[in-house]
Amino acid sequence: MPKKNAEMQDLNWNTLRHILALARTDTLAGAAQALGVNATTVGRRVTDAEKRLGTRLFSRDLGRFRPTDAGVTVIACAERVELEVQAMASTVAGTDGVAAGTVRLTSVPIVVNRLLVPALPSLLRAHPGLRLELIAEPRDLSLTKRQADVALRLARPAKELGAIARCVGQLDYGVYASAHRGDDHLPWITYEDQMADLPQWKWIAAQAGAGLPAPLMVNDAEAILQGVRAGIGRSLLPIAAVDHELGLRRMDPGAPPLSRELWLIVHPELRELMRVRVVMDWLISTADRWSGSSETPNTHQ
Repeated sequence: MPKKNAEMQDLNWNTLRHILALARTDTLAGAAQALGVNATTVGRRVTDAEKRLGTRLFSRDLGRFRPTDAGVTVIACAERVELEVQAMASTVAGTDGVAAGTVRLTSVPIVVNRLLVPALPSLLRAHPGLRLELIAEPRDLSLTKRQADVALRLARPAKELGAIARCVGQLDYGVYASAHRGDDHLPWITYEDQMADLPQWKWIAAQAGAGLPAPLMVNDAEAILQGVRAGIGRSLLPIAAVDHELGLRRMDPGAPPLSRELWLIVHPELRELMRVRVVMDWLISTADRWSGSSETPNTHQ
């Protein structure tokens, strides 16, 4: 046992970083890309750690790496070390009250591309030492696995161990068509059937009924937007994200037919870091501005 404890102490932070990256990406190539090294280096580091500990940390299955029971234990320890390192760096960088460092923020692509990025200049001007990594991803990334620091999601999140969630507003949806298609009897563009749990899919299905079959089914709202703009059909889109887009017209100037809650999620051990608090405050104030967007329907031609 004393020998194994000594081996554990020999696992430095650099080795733990490689173990964490492999756990979060499932592949050597993904871990290498995240760390800015080559895949051979990642494999060598993990193999060396397994030899030192005398146990397998990952099982290999068709090129994917899954943590073993021992791996889960080591990963949990490594995450605690990671938080300590980040807290130390934040304390040193923030001693003069300046928010500095990197925050990984994730949301669905249409929110990242059309709502968050346009709102970024004011945040970055106010905090020039801040670096934001925006992850546009339809699936929910795990905060507990540190795939992201902060998430903005369009539904009340399922219970995620160790994460704190807060509803910060809502995103209203409207029905849009191409400004160059004057007729209102257009087919519906919708999501593929594997996404039938989405409120948008259900609403469109109820409206379409036995009408025109959907000429286009996609897995992302950005593709729906491009299909609508091309005149393929009509569909639901978030008003705040597209209401000032040229080439679109909103077909329902009244109350929005569908709204989705906006939930801000953060790991509790990160929320006190100054850089994370700054990003959270910016998200809350930005989301608040989206709420009134349904009052002025788009008439751009």
